[in-house]
Amino acid sequence: MHRLLAAAVLPFAVATVVGLVVLWPHHRVRPARDLGVPARLVDATVVDVRDAPCQGGATTCSSVGVRVTSGPDRSKPALLPEVALGPGVPTLRAGDRIVVGRAVDPTTGKVSYYFADYQRARQLLLLALAFAVVVVGVARWRGLAALIGLGTAWLVLVRFVLPAILNGRSPVAVALVGSSVIMFVVLYLAHGFSSRTTTALLGTLASLALTGLLAAVFVAGTHLSGLGSDEATYLQTLAGNISWSGLILGGIVIGSLGVLNDVTVTQASAVWELHDANPARGPRILFRSAMRIGRDHIASTVYTLVLAYAGAALPLLILFTLANQRFSRVLTGELLAEEVVRTLVGSIGLVASVPITTALAALVVTGSALHAHAEPGPGQAQPERTRPTTESVQADAVPARQRRRAGRTVRESWRPPRGEREFWDQE
Repeated sequence: MHRLLAAAVLPFAVATVVGLVVLWPHHRVRPARDLGVPARLVDATVVDVRDAPCQGGATTCSSVGVRVTSGPDRSKPALLPEVALGPGVPTLRAGDRIVVGRAVDPTTGKVSYYFADYQRARQLLLLALAFAVVVVGVARWRGLAALIGLGTAWLVLVRFVLPAILNGRSPVAVALVGSSVIMFVVLYLAHGFSSRTTTALLGTLASLALTGLLAAVFVAGTHLSGLGSDEATYLQTLAGNISWSGLILGGIVIGSLGVLNDVTVTQASAVWELHDANPARGPRILFRSAMRIGRDHIASTVYTLVLAYAGAALPLLILFTLANQRFSRVLTGELLAEEVVRTLVGSIGLVASVPITTALAALVVTGSALHAHAEPGPGQAQPERTRPTTESVQADAVPARQRRRAGRTVRESWRPPRGEREFWDQE
């Protein structure tokens, strides 16, 4: 069975390596000249805030004094431009750690500063450390391996996926190859080299291929251009060699990857645990038992996907509500149609991954068990044979009908514990 699994996963591994070699970005991505000279950002601390009426007297203006804490003017005071307070204007207070932009007048050489953002590095670092401590504390070595896999996934996205797309490679091919690399590294790193992990990997790759196929069909069928947002339109002027419909497809594939991984690993683990609890179960009964777990997983994960996409598009939904547009017109528009296709295609791939992985795991685990209990081959140690005793001969002489009747009596007299009766009744 191990050889069959290796033979099944080998074509995917070869295709992934070939895809990496063919699609690897050989040209360095250069910053777009249309964006101008990058702004020089430095750190600063607010030391004084004064609110006073603006020159017209209708509104209140804020004057902020800061102390620069990095860059060529470190430890020097500076005064930010006066701004009128109102919606969207940040309210600064003394002691706030902020990021300011440093601008130099090319004619006079005068240096001026303006508010750019808040400093968040310290808070985000503490949050990341808390996340790492919780993951390692609960999952231990597997949690540490999962964190390393997470870093590997980020490295694949930054070093391969994004540069390859900007180099004009097919976003769909890049997304599929990048997702395969991430799955090979993350799954085996976090869960080890085993039949269970390979089964989950095969289920993930098969479901990922189905997701990519459905995405290609429905993106083409709904005529999505990928240029519905302002960001995409602006990006088109900077990188015109990108396939925008392909970018939608690649986003669907990568966005579905994490949820598919979760479902397939859970289903493979469920099948293995059910088999360990009762090794006498055949593949059909094992599949039915694991599918009961999978249906609960599907029910909870599908609306999780929908709510996640709805939360991301919440400002857009509010905007359309204020515009008093019909719901059907809003739903079929370019902006929301992308989210609808992404959600539904990802959900179909997610649902399909449950029976695919469960059936594959049931066949693998029962096949491995049969192989483990098979008769030893030539050259292997033969089991010790003993002479039959008088008791065993008498037991064999009992008619089969009496043995079946005795078996029914034993089964009817046994009752499972109270908490497990519902599970055994379903069996």
